[in-house]
Amino acid sequence: MILRFDCCVLDLDRRRLSRAGQQVHVEPQVFDLIACLAQSGGVVVSKDQLVDTVWRGLAVSDATISARISAARAALGDSGREQRIVKTVARRGFQFAVPVDTGPDTDTDTAAATPAPVPAQVPDVRYALSRDGSAIAYSLAGDGLPMVRIGHWMSHLELDRHSVVWGPVLARLEQNHRLLRYDLRGTGLSARDAPIDGIEGFVDDLEAVTEAAGLERFTLYAASQAGPVAVSYAARHPDRVARLVIIGGYVEGRVHRAPSDDAVDEETLLALIRAGWGKQDSAFMQSTIALFAPDADRAQRDDLIALQLATAAPQTAITLRQVIDRFQVADILPRVRAPTLVLHAEADAIHPVSQGQKLAAGIQGARFVRLQSRNHVLLPTDPEWERAMTLIERFVAS
Repeated sequence: MILRFDCCVLDLDRRRLSRAGQQVHVEPQVFDLIACLAQSGGVVVSKDQLVDTVWRGLAVSDATISARISAARAALGDSGREQRIVKTVARRGFQFAVPVDTGPDTDTDTAAATPAPVPAQVPDVRYALSRDGSAIAYSLAGDGLPMVRIGHWMSHLELDRHSVVWGPVLARLEQNHRLLRYDLRGTGLSARDAPIDGIEGFVDDLEAVTEAAGLERFTLYAASQAGPVAVSYAARHPDRVARLVIIGGYVEGRVHRAPSDDAVDEETLLALIRAGWGKQDSAFMQSTIALFAPDADRAQRDDLIALQLATAAPQTAITLRQVIDRFQVADILPRVRAPTLVLHAEADAIHPVSQGQKLAAGIQGARFVRLQSRNHVLLPTDPEWERAMTLIERFVAS
């Protein structure tokens, strides 16, 4: 039987879920949960009913049920905040909140349920459950040595490939690598209701996606706030990290640094986000983009702004910045054993070049490269972009 709802097609016989014409990988229990709710006819399904149907009556905790609900919402393009498709009914259970069309498994329905061959540029989105049960969306593409691009601010698994800012980076990295990338918790296709309260959760997410993808040893590619996450993971798992590449990273978050005349303080940045997040014509958001990528052309500025609302709600963006600005990894730098390459723009207004130097100084044998640029987000049109990509390729291959 085929179930159609919102932009999704659920093939019960072939156990396939597609969204917007793209097949979505889901764990068996999550598929069963979606199927149970979608076939409920819109009535509220209690937790006991879910346990009987999905877990065959086995004893499971509320936390386990909540984790599977979160994963189901993420797979359907829903979230705990929006509850557009799966609605929580307090003290009663869960309700499927959109109409469902059903049909037999005819040839016509099979063709509709089975996505057309996915073009190379469309990611095969999968989900991993982090330590706290949050669903983290990830994808794999390319061939060669395994590399993990750690999730960072203003990125989106499905949209990044078409981005004039991120697309060229992905294309370049995938030329020689089997590239795993994922969306940060609370953003993109990952669970939008995942808690965001410290660096450990971000490290747990990195653990979850690499385990789910079956990667044993790999290069970590970390931009901006992904730098401290990479350092934390490399210190926790020295046997898993073959190489470490950090670009625009830092040791001490903004609130831990001594104030300077040319630094952007936290209150200023948060005020700009509150006033203009996702608004193309907002002077506040144009100012924010100018801090991250002062040399961006109009298309690149528009691209980064368009990514904002697709990536995260304004309050999530604010919470992320507050947490990111409090990362501090100075004490664990000596525990990193992987060969490390640190690149940093000379006039980076978000994280000063001194932070890149501290990273390299604290990691034994790390190589530091100063980029003659003022862009925190290194743009494909920046003369230093090609140099940086070439250095990374040579370093990983060495």
